[in-house]
Amino acid sequence: MNEVQIAAHAKINLTLDVTGRLPNGYHTVRMVMQSVGLHDDVTVTRNSSGAVTLTCDKAYVPTDGRNLAVRAAALFFEETGLTNEGLHIDIVKRIPVAAGLAGGSTDAAAVLHALDTLYETDLPLERLCEIGLKLGADVPYCLLGGTMLAEGIGEALTPILPPPYCHVVLCKPPFAVSTAAVYAAIDAETLTVRPDTDGMLAALAAGDYAGVCHRLYNVMETVTAARHSEIGQIKDTLLSCGAEGAVMSGSGPTTFGLFSNSEKARAAYEALKPVFPDTHLTELLV
Repeated sequence: MNEVQIAAHAKINLTLDVTGRLPNGYHTVRMVMQSVGLHDDVTVTRNSSGAVTLTCDKAYVPTDGRNLAVRAAALFFEETGLTNEGLHIDIVKRIPVAAGLAGGSTDAAAVLHALDTLYETDLPLERLCEIGLKLGADVPYCLLGGTMLAEGIGEALTPILPPPYCHVVLCKPPFAVSTAAVYAAIDAETLTVRPDTDGMLAALAAGDYAGVCHRLYNVMETVTAARHSEIGQIKDTLLSCGAEGAVMSGSGPTTFGLFSNSEKARAAYEALKPVFPDTHLTELLV
């Protein structure tokens, strides 16, 4: 086998709480993460070039060592001791970049999965996650996917029951957000409202869709939405179109709504798309 293609799925945060800060500067979190249907296509091909190369259908995506997928390949060879005889990575990019959806992390995870298949290393998922964590805190989750309670710096993952199936409208306004800057701002203020993550876990265990929607909450939204009025505008549109719940994902700025009704989801998509072109209609992966 010389080529593998993998669908690299985006993630959303049903809850996100920042619980503390470690001596090394990393923040600790407690959050519920969920895979959605929106995905990049990552194709990894072995060749004899002796180098790792990358192409992408979006010109603004870096194709050198700044791309986490390239770094994932290099780290795989370093960690396994295998010789890189040559490798090409091609990414068809659908997930918005710098958006709070783990787009770079999920591409890196796809590369690790692909290389494990191409080189028949059969690494345990735990070992792949150890490698992935060296690339970023979201990579272990992206290697596993599904519905997870994430703790620690995001790497301590516990599988939980998924929400009931529903439609998702994702909308990214036309700017990027610095995760480090959002964390720094959260450090500078006292959080008085936090997500009811235990309540979210109970709602998920009970298959309580209304309870899940009611408990969507992200502490980072208090910072990002205060700086960018578009996030509030997007939430208002989602809710007015019939979303049962809406919240920002990650450090933002992507905001999403959950819809049990496909027609209402389509109406929200059509209302937002002309104003915010980076709007996507997808679904939960359950």
